[in-house]
Amino acid sequence: MADAIIHEDLLDLLRGVDTPTVCNAIEVVQGKRGFNRFTRGTMLHSKPGEPAAVGFARTARISGLAPSSEPSNVIRARRREYFRSMASGNSPTVAVVEDIDHPNCIAGWWGEVHVAVHKGLGMRGAITNGVMRDLDVIDEGFPILAGSIGPSHGYVHVIDIGTQVNIFGMRVYENELVHADRHGAIVIPNLVIPKLKSAIETVIESEAIVLGPAREPGFNINKLEEVWAKFEAVRT
Repeated sequence: MADAIIHEDLLDLLRGVDTPTVCNAIEVVQGKRGFNRFTRGTMLHSKPGEPAAVGFARTARISGLAPSSEPSNVIRARRREYFRSMASGNSPTVAVVEDIDHPNCIAGWWGEVHVAVHKGLGMRGAITNGVMRDLDVIDEGFPILAGSIGPSHGYVHVIDIGTQVNIFGMRVYENELVHADRHGAIVIPNLVIPKLKSAIETVIESEAIVLGPAREPGFNINKLEEVWAKFEAVRT
């Protein structure tokens, strides 16, 4: 996957808006509905209300239901390689880690130690179909979107690094731009990035056509019909 170029002003904007807004903005750029590179179902967020996790994906797959059949030195070497991979790539980065045991995951890869380590390596958050834990003591500023919460690390070990992963139906390749918050996660296609800032502004402005009047005293069905016609004329 070719590296994308993203400017700091767009990153600041992306961190300040929710994932549904970005999802809508992608459809504005594409000029149609039907964008489908997002997670399905309800996921859990480590700290709802924190800014969105935005960055280029560093991917890996793990397992923890049973011990690995590989020699321990191979497993240790692969874990070191995993950390090297997570520390590389164009900043900002987000860890996107698939637990291949899903939906029967038990391995809490994302706990106090790994959050501190990944954050210390400069990463901005994590997206996983697996388990998170230590929620009361994990560092601030590293949001995790996960499939479940649990107490154990099981037999957790890294299976492979840098491969395509599948998180709740969302397929992600290494270095793709991702956006995640309490609503779920999306992959932002490279082709939409140059027009994404203006598209987000368009989404916000078009929704304001309805939101402003709806929140004012005296709003009624007649006013709704008036503003909804304007809204229908501009939305994707």
